[in-house]
Amino acid sequence: MKNIFLSGIFIYFSIGLYLYLEQREFIYFPVGSTVSELSEMVFENDGHKIKASILNQGNEKAIIYFGGNAENVEYNAESFSHLFHEYTIYLVKYRGYGGSTGEPSEDAIYSDAVVIYDVIRSDHDEISVIGRSLGSAVATHVAVKRDVRKLVLITPFDSIQDVAQSQFPIYPMGILLKDKHDSYSRVKYIKAETLVIAAEQDRVISMSHTKHLLEGFSSKVLFKVIEGAGHNNISSSPHYYGVLDEFM
Repeated sequence: MKNIFLSGIFIYFSIGLYLYLEQREFIYFPVGSTVSELSEMVFENDGHKIKASILNQGNEKAIIYFGGNAENVEYNAESFSHLFHEYTIYLVKYRGYGGSTGEPSEDAIYSDAVVIYDVIRSDHDEISVIGRSLGSAVATHVAVKRDVRKLVLITPFDSIQDVAQSQFPIYPMGILLKDKHDSYSRVKYIKAETLVIAAEQDRVISMSHTKHLLEGFSSKVLFKVIEGAGHNNISSSPHYYGVLDEFM
């Protein structure tokens, strides 16, 4: 019995150590650079070069798009360029993604996002921000730190810590996690007109995490659920683009 107990303790701490050491492998899934004819802008921050593809250059209004953890943001180019033809759109490639240098982390991505906003601010009368999945946390950070006209959060979560805690309930994720991406604690400060879009059949981000995030807002938020959609295929739904178009 003692040996079984000790084995259980060993397994528990071994898994916990693995989760701690490899945690960013579970959060970030960088995609490589692709051959593209899209215009590109390079932003420098902290010795690194952060790339963003640009659509519809020259418009007075702008959208900064922060994608999901394994998303090639350029796949949105065709649909976004037509849908948001009145906006110049910046499709951001996080550190380590799509040819940007460096390694992704919460602090690094947030810092880069604010730098991108500051660099392009003088070129546009107003800036709106769209964030999908992981990008929703980046978007809430920018919306708190800077003046954002409209904010769209697609399949968002309350925090990575809460999501991880629900998946690994026997581990103290508040202690183990380095990158918590805690949108819930900051959305009460957001003043931008906000749309939250959830996928009805999301198996990655439980609806409970999205609804908990909604409870954190101090202002009214428009909430839409895309019926029949999952976390990764929500953009395949025609209704998805209709909701975006109407809001923007």
